[in-house]
Amino acid sequence: MIEQLRALRPLWVPAGILVAAALLVWLGRPLPATLTGLRTAGPYAALVAAAALAWGFNRGRAFVIAASLLGAFAAWQAWHTKPVYSALVVLVPMNALLVLLYRERGARYRASYAWLALLAAEGVLLWWIGHSPERASLEYWWLRSPPTPFIGRLLLAAAFAGAVWRAWPQYKPVPIGIAGAIATFFLAAEWAVSPGAYALFIDASGIMLVVALLQESHQLAFRDQLTGLPGRRALDERLRGVGSGYAVAMVDVDHFKQFNDTHGHDVGDQVLRLVGGRLAEVRDGVAYRYGGEEFCVLFPGSDIGEAERAVEAIRRSIEHYRMAVRAPGRPKQAEEGAKRRGRITSQGPPEKVLSVTVSIGVSALSGRQTPREVLKAADEALYRAKKGGRNRVSR
Repeated sequence: MIEQLRALRPLWVPAGILVAAALLVWLGRPLPATLTGLRTAGPYAALVAAAALAWGFNRGRAFVIAASLLGAFAAWQAWHTKPVYSALVVLVPMNALLVLLYRERGARYRASYAWLALLAAEGVLLWWIGHSPERASLEYWWLRSPPTPFIGRLLLAAAFAGAVWRAWPQYKPVPIGIAGAIATFFLAAEWAVSPGAYALFIDASGIMLVVALLQESHQLAFRDQLTGLPGRRALDERLRGVGSGYAVAMVDVDHFKQFNDTHGHDVGDQVLRLVGGRLAEVRDGVAYRYGGEEFCVLFPGSDIGEAERAVEAIRRSIEHYRMAVRAPGRPKQAEEGAKRRGRITSQGPPEKVLSVTVSIGVSALSGRQTPREVLKAADEALYRAKKGGRNRVSR
């Protein structure tokens, strides 16, 4: 249950932003006269920032959706007419759905200019509709309000489903932020007759995208993408405020170069994910990817004996795990893959099974040592474990 809640942490921020915006709309209190400009400046600032961050971080989907929302808000401010509204609630979810159907290739590549051309063409269309409402009445049954027309709701539902599909099951910040922005735009469309509510929900959608992009950039800087563990930079940050009593374990995969040379780098990545996954379950400690095939486990408030017992349990679990090498025909579903692991059937031989072991060195704070000195002591203990025959814990 705790692990599931941790996996869903990226949902908390967009959910909180959406609830806050809904509460403000429900309370309905007008802004003070000195702050009324925020009703128009706020959404522009949030959406321009989201588009700029998405472009800078090379996130194509986030850029297209932020630019679409920015264009929608600007068009509604310029031409407050029903035909423009009908066009907006079709074009924005259509853009979102189209960009979600394509795999992420970044915002700054040659084919991305097709998206810029599409956005420019839609801008011209909105300009024409805004200046020629009598020729673009859009009075078709599937484009009629109230308030969001049928085709708009259908496209918004499809775009939201596509965003959820892209977000599941990794629950990364940007896909979740995109899903939240689409849902918030639907609420903005439903409240389009109220300028304040519409601006507030559009503002919330831009803030969601900004926060999601910043969260993802933080993860890229502080979290290892292969194993999902915090990286060395995160360890350095944690050690600065770890306190006066702690232990450290340095973990190294035995014969890792042999795995890569014999079975290829894909198998080497499997080994690292296996070890990282087991270390993430360590009791009273936090595991970090230190670099290469080396990991570090920090035990705040623990002595060397407690740390040694915890990593010894992890060492045994890794040693006894039978890792099946992923073959081209191996099922992608984890449950089915586990059923087939090491199994002999009438259809053919079992998948190749490898045994993985790790060597571990443990040290604890002693006297006036610096964190760097404690890490060095743990590294020296790791060297003794390897010299002693590997697959063991040394202090």
